[in-house]
Amino acid sequence: MKTIRRIARTNFLIVLAAAVLFGGCGKSEAAPPVAQEAAKQTPDQVFAVLLKKAKAGDARAQSNLGLMYYDGLVVPKDTAKALEWFQKAATQGYAEAQYSLGVMYANGLGVPKNAAKAVEWYQKAAAQGDAKTQFNLGAMYANGEGVPKNAAKAVEWYQKAAAQGQAEAQFNLGARYANGEGVPKDTAKVLEWFQKAAAQGHADAQYYLGTMYANGEGVPKNIAKALEWFQKAAAQGHATAQFSLGAMYAYGLLGVPKDAAKAVEWYQKAAAKGYAAAQHNLGLMYADGLGVPKDMILAYAWFNIVAMGGGADALKGRDLIKSRLPGNELAEAQRLSSNWKKGQILVRERAGKGR
Repeated sequence: MKTIRRIARTNFLIVLAAAVLFGGCGKSEAAPPVAQEAAKQTPDQVFAVLLKKAKAGDARAQSNLGLMYYDGLVVPKDTAKALEWFQKAATQGYAEAQYSLGVMYANGLGVPKNAAKAVEWYQKAAAQGDAKTQFNLGAMYANGEGVPKNAAKAVEWYQKAAAQGQAEAQFNLGARYANGEGVPKDTAKVLEWFQKAAAQGHADAQYYLGTMYANGEGVPKNIAKALEWFQKAAAQGHATAQFSLGAMYAYGLLGVPKDAAKAVEWYQKAAAKGYAAAQHNLGLMYADGLGVPKDMILAYAWFNIVAMGGGADALKGRDLIKSRLPGNELAEAQRLSSNWKKGQILVRERAGKGR
């Protein structure tokens, strides 16, 4: 479930000041001369004017005040105050505040978690055409949260949000067409919506679009295009795409030239995110000295990380190496794996060649 959206802090106060001091109408950016004038206002001055407008009943000011309390911007973070101002704006029909209230109820932020209440506020904002709320409402129907599970209703709201360019909705709509959930299966529609989401930088869409080009699903098979989309997703930290690239380079799949060093590079990125298959393959690369100097300590450590998570294949590799490592090296390997945390790549000081 989505959380309250974050407004870019670099320009939020400038844009907000332009709105509250110069009568802005809610556009996402202030015109340059206005922005320059607004930039002269201190955060405290902006807050004071905003508070005055909010107390006078300005719904937009009330909603923005709620965001400031929610994020602790200028004022101390206070979810109760955030809720109070969101409610004032929401009861006046302000869609942004209705969305924010829905998120707070959906996630139990400052209020007891209440999916039905979340749906109630989402429906109000979604009916006004708010795309992100339409997506959230679709997700509630898809998951049966606060409403009976209804695949057709989920698709209906995803379509409304997707038509407005909401990338998450576009991806989910593509997935619905892929699985035939709420709509008949339609590969052409899958491709259409994945392309739209991928073009906006949606990493999952980029990855699955890559698989469609790799397998020739709905499009002529195109390895160059597949690799392009895998790389875009991987560059955003998509672990499955990173692992897939690693495997492609390790085994020369899909016509990609074998390159053990590149395979290790991508395996390491996915392994750092906790992707077990990448961790296992990285253990193999260290055990065989492929793309990296042979290092049985690091091989054991990666196998052990996977084994501790229940990986049976890694358990076999780990125990085989264990029987061959001297006690001090085994202790180092166990220490490395025990201390590993997500986001880390295992490294160690090497006095000479790995064992």
